Amino acid sequence: MPKILQYLLNTCLIVLAILLSYQLLHEIWEFIRLVLSSESRDYKLFLANILIFFLYFEFLTMIVKYFKEDYHFPLRYFLYIGITAMLRLIIVEHEHPIDTLIFSLVILVLIVCYFIINVTPRDRPKNFWLSQRKE
Repeated sequence: MPKILQYLLNTCLIVLAILLSYQLLHEIWEFIRLVLSSESRDYKLFLANILIFFLYFEFLTMIVKYFKEDYHFPLRYFLYIGITAMLRLIIVEHEHPIDTLIFSLVILVLIVCYFIINVTPRDRPKNFWLSQRKE
């Protein structure tokens, strides 16, 4: 049963990768059309399209890493996607200052999580505050 589920998951991820690739190419086309268009010079739309492109790109990269790392999703890619999505929200929807502050705090939390993930036991100094014992 686990092998059947693994094959089903792999098949679904391949289909998802194909759909995301199509959307990525569509975003490239929209981006080129936006750059060459002389009627609209909205920088928010321009930046939003760039960030949407990076979101598609990060999802595709995560799927490729899944297959390269023996069917394992690295957590840091989810953090990259979350940070990029929050940046897009700040750029596109920044009318309400409280929402922008909350989005900024979410980015801060994601960056702190990324830092915690990257600090491995062998990289920690001997007097790291989490591993200290009170004697």
